[in-house]
Amino acid sequence: MTDVLWHTWAHTHQARPRRTATPDSTEDIVSAVTSAAEEDLRVRMVGTGHSFTDVAVTDGLLLAPHSLTRVRSIDVGAGTATVEAGMPLCDFNDALAAAGVALANMGDIAVQTVAGAVQTGTHGTGRDAGGLAGQVVGLEMVLADGSVVECSADRDPELFHAARVGLGAFGVVTALTFAVVPAFLLHAQEEPMPLDEVLERLPELRTKNDHFEFFWFPHTGNTNTKRNNVSEGPAEPLSAFKGWLDDDFLSNTVFDRINRVCRRFPSTVRTVNQISSRALSARSYTDVSHKVFASVRDVRFVEMEYAIPAEHLVDVLREARSIVDRGDHRVSFPVEVRFAPADDVWLSTAYERETAYVAVHMYQGTPYESYFADMEAVFTSVGGRPHWGKMHTRDRAYLEAVYPRLGEALAVRDRVDPHRRFGNAYLDKVFG
Repeated sequence: MTDVLWHTWAHTHQARPRRTATPDSTEDIVSAVTSAAEEDLRVRMVGTGHSFTDVAVTDGLLLAPHSLTRVRSIDVGAGTATVEAGMPLCDFNDALAAAGVALANMGDIAVQTVAGAVQTGTHGTGRDAGGLAGQVVGLEMVLADGSVVECSADRDPELFHAARVGLGAFGVVTALTFAVVPAFLLHAQEEPMPLDEVLERLPELRTKNDHFEFFWFPHTGNTNTKRNNVSEGPAEPLSAFKGWLDDDFLSNTVFDRINRVCRRFPSTVRTVNQISSRALSARSYTDVSHKVFASVRDVRFVEMEYAIPAEHLVDVLREARSIVDRGDHRVSFPVEVRFAPADDVWLSTAYERETAYVAVHMYQGTPYESYFADMEAVFTSVGGRPHWGKMHTRDRAYLEAVYPRLGEALAVRDRVDPHRRFGNAYLDKVFG
């Protein structure tokens, strides 16, 4: 038994695998999967641990793709880029930018591996551009029998549709081909706005902006809104000092210290949120897209996020506010709300429906179970789909009701991994 202990970023789960391996190539992964089968070990590949669930945990063979980080090709004319599974998104962004292209949309952090982010359904916010998996046009995978396959909408389309957001259950993803677009600038406009005004203006804010999101501060009626729109330029990024002050010092260093105080003295949360939400000021800047989409997140927390039908968002937020106002919880972290268009990825949280994402957080070490349970009851009452990498209590019986293609995806799994070489406790819960 190895002494290596792996844990998630938020320390929500840990693993002590029988063996670990750091593959350098697809061939190394083939060898690792084959040897694991001979030892009857289950196999999981981890990324940076930014999932809050135990989706990557194994007591068998743990694959760490730290060396599987090459950009294989960028075809500007075809609008595609192929990258190996272990490359961090931030490095992939830099490589794309150097070639004059970019991803059409991103989440709000970029330290995850490309495979880990895609496999768990990472998304940002957007009117027309959806999550990362919807931008994937091809996968290279190692299956349970050691074979290497490539799949796309034209080559083994059922495997492709099932495995894009596949949680590693269909095989080890070794490389991904993304659709990319010409590099572009985004104009970011951030400003405080009362929650009631946001909800009243929601149709306008969603339709008139390429990317709209907002953060509601519990125990208050205040939000901070973010509108990102494609810009012809010129670029006017934040100054180095302003970027450090706002995004490093205030949003990380000071915010962490505030949350430490709130964790120790919960009675201060209401007052702190009122002060924090009113201290926000408007700002705007224009920069390359990936620098606007993603930001540094150093403060540790736990998170639950649900994808709900967009038409239910206003009622869900009003109920969430009512729950907080009852006084049973002290919530120092803002509630994040984002949007995505419907997509065609079978296990995507936005599959075939316009989606609003509602994410609730609690500072690391703060009791969260009761708050999350109350919020989850609201989310599930409207058929919400839990983010695969964030905390939830749903099982296959529930998920079958909200994912119309789940049965077909699991039939693909029966075909490519009949003995559950890539299984673990989390997959046993959500897939049965």
